[in-house]
Amino acid sequence: MMTIMRLLLLVAAAAAEEERATYIVHMAKSAMPAEYGDDHGEWYGASLRSVSTGTSTNMLYAYDTVVHGFAARLTESEARDMASVDGVLAVNPETRYELHTTRTPEFLGIAGNEGMFPQSGTAGDVVVGVLDTGVWPESKSYDDSGLGEIPASWKGECVGFNSSACNRKLVGARFFNRGYEAAMGPMDTSRESRSPRDDDGHGTHTSSTAAGSAVSDASLFGFAAGTARGMAPRARVAVYKVCWLGGCFSSDILAGMDAAVADGCGVLSLSLGGGSADYARDSVAIGAFAATEQNVLVSCSAGNAGPGTSTLSNVAPWITTVGAGTLDRDFPAYVSLGNGKNFTGVSLYAGKAVPTTPLPIVYAANASNSTAGNLCMPGTLNPEKVSGKIVICDRGVSARVQKGFVVRDAGGAGMVLSNTAANGQELVADAHLLPAAGVGAKEGAAIKAYAASEPNPTATIVVAGTQVDVRPSPVVAAFSSRGPNMLTPEILKPDVIAPGVNILAAWTGKAGPTGLAADTRRVGFNIISGTSMSCPHVSGLAALLRSARPDWSPAAVRSALMTTAYSTYTGGDGSGSLLDAATGAPATPFDYGAGHVDPARAVDPGLVYDLDTVDYVDFLCSLNYTSTMIAAVARSRSYGCADNKTYSVYNLNYPSFSVAYSTAAESSGAATTTTVTHRRTLTNVGSAGTYKVSTSAMSGVTVDVEPTELAFASAGEKKSYTVKFMAKSQPSGTAGFGRLVWSDGKHSVASPIAFTWT
Repeated sequence: MMTIMRLLLLVAAAAAEEERATYIVHMAKSAMPAEYGDDHGEWYGASLRSVSTGTSTNMLYAYDTVVHGFAARLTESEARDMASVDGVLAVNPETRYELHTTRTPEFLGIAGNEGMFPQSGTAGDVVVGVLDTGVWPESKSYDDSGLGEIPASWKGECVGFNSSACNRKLVGARFFNRGYEAAMGPMDTSRESRSPRDDDGHGTHTSSTAAGSAVSDASLFGFAAGTARGMAPRARVAVYKVCWLGGCFSSDILAGMDAAVADGCGVLSLSLGGGSADYARDSVAIGAFAATEQNVLVSCSAGNAGPGTSTLSNVAPWITTVGAGTLDRDFPAYVSLGNGKNFTGVSLYAGKAVPTTPLPIVYAANASNSTAGNLCMPGTLNPEKVSGKIVICDRGVSARVQKGFVVRDAGGAGMVLSNTAANGQELVADAHLLPAAGVGAKEGAAIKAYAASEPNPTATIVVAGTQVDVRPSPVVAAFSSRGPNMLTPEILKPDVIAPGVNILAAWTGKAGPTGLAADTRRVGFNIISGTSMSCPHVSGLAALLRSARPDWSPAAVRSALMTTAYSTYTGGDGSGSLLDAATGAPATPFDYGAGHVDPARAVDPGLVYDLDTVDYVDFLCSLNYTSTMIAAVARSRSYGCADNKTYSVYNLNYPSFSVAYSTAAESSGAATTTTVTHRRTLTNVGSAGTYKVSTSAMSGVTVDVEPTELAFASAGEKKSYTVKFMAKSQPSGTAGFGRLVWSDGKHSVASPIAFTWT
């Protein structure tokens, strides 16, 4: 009997051991009780023993440099108990890491699935032209190992620095500065190079994101370590430097676009913008029209003016407009207060940590004689009030990292960078030069309240490294510009979102990771955020699609990216619409357009909404453009509007629907019903099949599609349909959304619908 009992106990113990998993426990060293002295290892062990039921402490490692805490084998219940132990900041399950990329190829589902895209032949024929701040050609991201000869169709040049800087990957480099110097005066060559060389870093980052070669062991100070590669690693890169320290001038931009199209680029990537001027006065829109006419896809950033509404740039329907979302990767940092409360933020700080003993903490507004002292603007902090302290600065007006310089120069020991309501809970990591953590608006408010209520408030900051598999992801970045489209409300923009937050890519050797003159550090890769980063993701994906489907037009490529994008979470992310980082609430098509790109599905969309130059001219006719205005866009008076033809903006064969109603009511006060009709044509790019339609819409709107089935017998066949949106009048400013999907059981060709009343 005793033997059986012992066996049962051994089996139970073995089962318990099998149920253990490795967890990383992050600790706040400032919370270590005094009785442990400087022996943090003993404190870690005691904390583990307080929850562990195993036969040993199960500790694997004790950390005290990049991370404060330990790794241990715990059961799930022990891990839950550990999270409530005093001094514990976080308990994270261990994640299996693979040497990979900047993580976006895996996040987008194309890593390990290269077979769906050509890796030879036409893959190397696509040249991505990047109009930006230039290039750092010495970066390993432009290594041409394994690439074939430059395609004979390429006509570009390497101008402005040694031609050996170009190779079979970096096939062209030009610079355009005449407009810049005409406006700003002669260039100061001690500060910037009159060549394609990148003095800023932005252009190197965007071009390597789009089509950089694979580089192993890439990271920023150890953050986001792995193999960095662009979206289309076998495509070629050509750079056109049109942006300088004084800005990007339209004359230079147009010259760059002109050269890029003539050189033979198949995709143009422009991470720049300047409001929403009329199409006939928008140089980027004009250049993009010409590029599209010559079968070149143009991808542009939507802008970083979010989360305000109607803040978009680059809204011309012949441009693919890209907003920004987050990745499933983060760089956590923890702010531990003297009252025992801990708050999670982000940081890429890699220098000497703050002392393990808590430091005094002060709100910048209370340590300044300036009315804007809370923003930590240069010269606003009183050194006597911040010396040796952690300073709380509010985000806004000046650059985030510059606030840290101000704190450091005033004698501060660290910084908590607090979001304001404008940024909400969105966290953007920065390579600070002093211990610092960026926190959300709610956390910032709590930390400021503590600093104001305690007679001797203290805190410490712990930077915890890289974390992956963060959920939910993606969420729409708070800074990403939003609709409605004020220039043409009947066209829904942005088109899609793509990764644009905390993106690792190549960097210039001329500037530090913060981009500030006082930052003397030099790095091969940098982590930055913006729709500038999401745009080249789509540019690279477009290059992949153009290599896989060389017969597709730019509009067909955009359609494939849009109709296969996702706008709801799947798997472990939960259900419902993608979330908005600014509010934490569900985002809408005004925020994400058709959704987040899904290239694995885009290569086989089933059907596409195609467009050509004549369709875009008809669109301009529907806007009552004069022949002179059309000529300004189309560069030719051969295009025009026929007197005997009826034009409607709703007939543009766009992959999304935007229904703009005007508010009206009958004299009796009864609501009127308005019907808006759209016409669309679908082209089959897959096998034969029958597609059936399904729709959803906001309450009060009826959607009627005719016909409800489309049968395609062969590839290339076109079928048209009409859709009527019938709605009762609503108060001005009302908005709602819906969705229209054609499906053959294998493909889902999805279109977002936006309704507005003005």
